[in-house]
Formats: sequence, structure tokens, C-alpha cells
Amino acid sequence: MTTPRVLIFSGYGLNCEEEAKIAFEESGAIADIVHLEDVIASSKMLKKYQIAVFPGGFSYGDDAGSGKAYGTRVSHHLKDELQEFLSRDTLMAGICNGFQIVTSASILPGALIANDSARFTCRWVDLEVVGESPWLNGIKTLSVPIGHGEGKYYDSEKALDLLESKGQVALKYVKGKMSSCFDLPANPNGALRDIAGITGYEGRVLGLMPHPERGSFFTQLPHWTYLREKYEREGKRVPKHAEGIQVFQNAVKYFT
Repeated sequence: MTTPRVLIFSGYGLNCEEEAKIAFEESGAIADIVHLEDVIASSKMLKKYQIAVFPGGFSYGDDAGSGKAYGTRVSHHLKDELQEFLSRDTLMAGICNGFQIVTSASILPGALIANDSARFTCRWVDLEVVGESPWLNGIKTLSVPIGHGEGKYYDSEKALDLLESKGQVALKYVKGKMSSCFDLPANPNGALRDIAGITGYEGRVLGLMPHPERGSFFTQLPHWTYLREKYEREGKRVPKHAEGIQVFQNAVKYFT
């Protein structure tokens, strides 16, 4: 059995690296948080990792647009090294700001632009898995949180047609238990074709706006206290995890 090693990028305003590390370690991986500049200075370290993650946050304060400055730095200094990393049987994820980074770095196609509401939106959403990826094996639906101001997935109609024909659309926003419970629209940002996440490299690279790491534990649910009382009264076990943990468990299972 192989225990995968995970490199979680940090620095310049990324702020979800600790949550991602906890979710991976809870799933059985060894996870290291490494500053972007340290990876640039010693890019050979990528050879010892099987998974790389760009987590969420507000890199460079979103001053040049969400993920653009960080993505440009990644592209200029690590393009060849990340291509070599992805030429192996490895996994990569870009979560929220990380999704914006991997599109800005041209690792995945398309762009994330300002929400139709022109506001930062923080809430739970419901997702349907519509594509194949090692990250999403066995998952049909998923309820996890979002927190972004530029989360509208955008590309040309021709590019979107190609994306769908190649099976690269991974996740779509749908009406489900969270959006119905709180009477919220299924699509929180106006994403074209309700796209919440896409894949590349035969599904091994996943970019998604929602935060599975923020919905990995039962006590992260917005109504966990109600559910706890309900389960206890019904004599049911109170679970430790929430649905988001499945994404990280899948990544670990891919190597074990």
C-alpha cells in the first residue's frame, strides 16, 4: 500500500491550506504546506509528491483579478515543472481561488469572472457529478460551501460545447437539499451552463469553485446541531464526516 504525499501550495493570500491539509490527512495522506517561492526555488521537490493542490483564498488580494497574479507567477516559473509533474500518473486540484489560479495558468481552460450579483457570495450549494474523475469516483451528488466574488465559469459557446463533448464538465450546480432548505437559487453566480467544476488530463486535474474541505466534517454543516439532536433522539450514530471528505478520500484511494 502506498501512502500518497500531497503538496499544498501556500503564500500571497491563499488561506485554506490548513483545511485542505486536515482533510487529506484525515483521509490517510501525508500533506505538506509549501510556499510558492519555495517550490520555485526547489522545483525538484515535485518529484516526491503524487498530489498537488492550489487551495482557496484571496491571492494577491484579488487586486489584478482573482487568481490572475498567482496564476501568472505559476505559469512563468513552474510551467515546465508542472507539465512534468502531470506527465506522471498524478492528481491536481484547484479549489476556489485555486481554480482561478489553474485557469489563469492555462492548466485548465476557461475563466472565472465576477458573479452576476456583483457581490461576494458565501453559502452552501448542491452539486451533481456529471463527469468522470478519480476525485469524484462513486459520488453522484454533493453539498458543500462556496465563498467567492468571481466564481462565474465563462468561456465561448464553442469552447463550452467542446468541453461538454469531451466530458470535461465535472460538476454542475443543481437544486438540492441545501438550496431548497434555504430557498436559494441553485446557481449562485450565473456560471454558464451551471458549471461548478471541470477536469483536464483525463480527469486527473480537477478545478472547482465550491470548497469540499470546508464541508468535510459533520460539525461544519450549517444545521449540524439540529441534526445531532435528531440523530440522538432516533438512536442513530452521529457521524464524524460530511460529504466533502469523499473528494479527498477518493484522491488517496487512487494511489492506495
